[in-house]
Amino acid sequence: MTAARAASQSVQRVFERRAARARELAATAGSAEEALRFAAGLNQAQGALAAAVEAAHARRPLDGRLRTDLPGLEASLADVLRFLAENGPAALAHEAAAAGPSLVRDRLLSFWETGHSARQDYLARALLRPYAEVLARFGVRPERPAAPGTCAFCAGMPGIAARRPVPESDGAERVLACALCGGDWPLARISCPACGEQDPARLPSFSSAVYAGARIEACESCRRYVKSIDLTDDARRIPEVDDLASLGLDLWAAEQGFERVEPGLAGL
Repeated sequence: MTAARAASQSVQRVFERRAARARELAATAGSAEEALRFAAGLNQAQGALAAAVEAAHARRPLDGRLRTDLPGLEASLADVLRFLAENGPAALAHEAAAAGPSLVRDRLLSFWETGHSARQDYLARALLRPYAEVLARFGVRPERPAAPGTCAFCAGMPGIAARRPVPESDGAERVLACALCGGDWPLARISCPACGEQDPARLPSFSSAVYAGARIEACESCRRYVKSIDLTDDARRIPEVDDLASLGLDLWAAEQGFERVEPGLAGL
């Protein structure tokens, strides 16, 4: 995964491509327009931060230990924090506006160093994602505690699933995508990513004709779910962005008592 990224386009360009997809979808998204426009702006701000992190790496190579890398990055975090304070949903905007430099530092270090137990800290994840993606691009393994079911590279939580075509085959593979570094890894077609349940009778999936290409993959054992985006019939889709066009499925799942493994870009 990391070697391929090292030879790929800049991380900033990856964020800009997500922003462009969000703007494209927002034009016809109806009730999801606001969430998609927020995602477009966030990815644009994160892309600028990624460029600053890449520049910092060129000056002094990052080592994946946030305590030593953070001092050279703190000034560049301000624009993303400002965007969240001015444009985020009310609760997130309040958090971002109230976060002074020392509080931000403590929160980022707590998120990074406690790993799996810090799930759903949206603010920390949004600020650190460009850093994590730059580490992935250059193959610098983050120093974070690992846990079962998390990304093998950065120990991030799976934010979205996808079904993508297998070359020279009529089948599709199921993958999970990391909400922190953006990498992905395969998952058995019949398996809960949260608890490992493999009984098909306890792993229902739900979809709606209203939301093409999206479905809820739930688990009756742990009452968790992951959203899955189908790439087999539309390669333009970017799972974590296209996820926002089907927020109605997440609201329905919450009404049924299911909790998402890790929130998406809208914080749901």
